[in-house]
Amino acid sequence: MSPRQIVLDTETTGLEPAQGHRIIEIGCVEMVDRRLTGNNFHQYLQPDREIDQAAIEVHGITNEFLADKPRFADVVEDFIAYIRGAELIIHNAPFDVGFLNHELRLLPGEQPPLDTVCRVLDTLVMAKKMHPGQRNSLDALCKRYDINNSHRELHGALLDAEILADVYLMMTGGQGALSLDTGGGEGESAGERIQRLDANRPRLQVVRASVDELTIHQQRLDLIEKGAGGGCVWRRLEQPDRE
Repeated sequence: MSPRQIVLDTETTGLEPAQGHRIIEIGCVEMVDRRLTGNNFHQYLQPDREIDQAAIEVHGITNEFLADKPRFADVVEDFIAYIRGAELIIHNAPFDVGFLNHELRLLPGEQPPLDTVCRVLDTLVMAKKMHPGQRNSLDALCKRYDINNSHRELHGALLDAEILADVYLMMTGGQGALSLDTGGGEGESAGERIQRLDANRPRLQVVRASVDELTIHQQRLDLIEKGAGGGCVWRRLEQPDRE
């Protein structure tokens, strides 16, 4: 089985933890074997400081909304248990990892940094290597891979994590459509839309061949072997290895 992958995003009170800014939302979605499991982690947090107005305009989270929410110290044990041993997938990882490590340093005692708890993969670094010289924001990647993000009027940690999961799947396994347009626009390649499979879907039904069908199959192989002068490949494949 593939290792657990956790697609993670955060929202914050501002841009710099060195200026005392804090995390106000953590959103995570879990993938196992490239399939979303539905085992998500989502938490709003009371930052004990005012949110910059510029940040509110980006994510729409207000000081009043967070007034009764838990603090990072209240949820850190559950959060670390959730991500431990997984591979974190983050767009512009230094930003989110920097804020998370800042929150950990504010806790009493010696708290290990995030990269000692799990691995981190930065999709922004991946995108820059795959699409050099182009815009590689999450919105730009959605456009490039034809992922619908029209419901993203404001940033939100869980919503952005769900969108990034789709982007990551397209970046690592989806086939983009070839384009003959040399104009260099943002839509030069468009991926197929992702159809998520329900993790709880019933197993595929296996229909065995009937006796009559097997008889007809053997008769067909007889004709192939006779026409080829012996040495029917299909018949050799059906025989066990005797070496």
